[in-house]
Amino acid sequence: MKLLKLVRMTVVVSALGLGASATRAQDAEQFKQLKLQLEQMQANFDRVVREQQAQIEGLKKQVGAMQPSATNGAVTAATAIASPTGTMPSAPAEAVTKAWSPTDPIRIGKGSAYVDLGLVGTFAAGGSTANDIEGGTQLGGHDPNQRGFTVQGVEMNLQGAVDPFFRANANIVFSIDSGGESFMEVEEAWLETVSLPGNLQIRAGQYLTDFGRINTQHPHTWAFVDTPLVNGRFLGPDGLRNPGARVSWLMPLPFFSELSLGVQNSHGETASSFRSAGHSHGGEEEEEGLPFGYRHPDNDRGIKGFGDLLFSPRLAASFDLTESQTLLLGASAAFGPNSSGASGDTGTQIYGVDVYWKWKPANAHGGFPFVSWQTEAMLRRYNAGMFDWSEELGDGDGDGNTFPDEGVLVDALGAAPPVLNRETLTDYGFYSQLLYGFRKGWVAGLRYDFVKGDRADYEKAGLLFADNAGGGTPVGRDPLRNQRWRISPNLTWYPSEFSKIRLQYNYDDRDEIGVDHSVWLQFEFLLGAHAAHKF
Repeated sequence: MKLLKLVRMTVVVSALGLGASATRAQDAEQFKQLKLQLEQMQANFDRVVREQQAQIEGLKKQVGAMQPSATNGAVTAATAIASPTGTMPSAPAEAVTKAWSPTDPIRIGKGSAYVDLGLVGTFAAGGSTANDIEGGTQLGGHDPNQRGFTVQGVEMNLQGAVDPFFRANANIVFSIDSGGESFMEVEEAWLETVSLPGNLQIRAGQYLTDFGRINTQHPHTWAFVDTPLVNGRFLGPDGLRNPGARVSWLMPLPFFSELSLGVQNSHGETASSFRSAGHSHGGEEEEEGLPFGYRHPDNDRGIKGFGDLLFSPRLAASFDLTESQTLLLGASAAFGPNSSGASGDTGTQIYGVDVYWKWKPANAHGGFPFVSWQTEAMLRRYNAGMFDWSEELGDGDGDGNTFPDEGVLVDALGAAPPVLNRETLTDYGFYSQLLYGFRKGWVAGLRYDFVKGDRADYEKAGLLFADNAGGGTPVGRDPLRNQRWRISPNLTWYPSEFSKIRLQYNYDDRDEIGVDHSVWLQFEFLLGAHAAHKF
């Protein structure tokens, strides 16, 4: 019996020992599985965090690249930064955590008050058969101005946020004229609201008048080496710009539509169709010393009331025709007094329409391929005042031989300086340009320019340049209003978003002057960020 009890106790103890061992083994396996599951979950969590962080950084970069600086701070189809494809790097709204590179904004300050710095250098080299390149074949102040090399402009741009209510922009340009003289000027410096109610916005300071498309653009955003003839002749060599203020309204429509009104000073060299103090007009040189309309400026009374200011309304709209086509339409006007007539009751009206169309397929890479077409047409009505040349020349007989001296402007009889009556001078013109981005970085362009003025009474009067013998040489058409046209093919290569090289040929045909040929090679670089330009 004792032996039997001993055997039973041994079996029970063994069974308990085996059960405990099995339990421990099961617990160890469960622990191992739980630990493995925890590690897998931790790895999955870390991976999701990394993916989310990458998506967040990517979205930050996209937001930064799309930061608007156009009307009312809203991203619309009518806002983009100028480049071959309508895009160029802009300053990000918030600093993205990454290593700085030379193409990033040079930012001073942060948050709601900062400024981004950028620099653009534009140069040209080439030549022309014309003897009057600056102001003759080339009407723009930033056009190539001589044979050899031209500094078209080295522009520093400062743009940023002043505070939560205002943003500001300034463009300071260094250049060299054809005589080798260096000069600097403030092209633009303005303050703009960012949070007015009712889709309203106010800009104040020195700014380019919101007229058409080219006038508001700086030279480095142009698709051609030089300014169109109609812009140079009607709006002046440096474009229409002056101190003033502009209010704009983004209308509550299903498509982009903006109405604006600008009020600026109407005098100075940057308002050449209005009260410009110079004797030349619209950037073109005088022939035989005669000013525009054969009348010297005689309106220097300053600003005494609203009638002495320049007013510029504009309406612009944008439509997406298809997923790959965009159309922009605009209508502009500019009204103000001009420099003709001492009484100051005469004035100038300029009307303009502009069209921009662009095609870019949905599968475009880096903005290419694309096709764009742009056209602007203008009509100018210039009310010329009465002008008596005898008040300036006397009888024109300086040597006392009873005949007007050689080169003096006289009437059809060659007897005395003429008296010009009041009349309205009508001029019109347009340009049309086509661009084809046929492969990434390469754009071919073609532009046609045309300007003309209706023959005025003073041109029909048979005026003469006296010969000091009772006769003279017919004056003919006013060279500042005479018909001319130009055709310009070009080819542009963009090695990157921050540089370009452009080759352009101009065929110029000017009535009573003849045909001239010009070839220009333009090269340009961009450092840092640059303020956004309209699409």
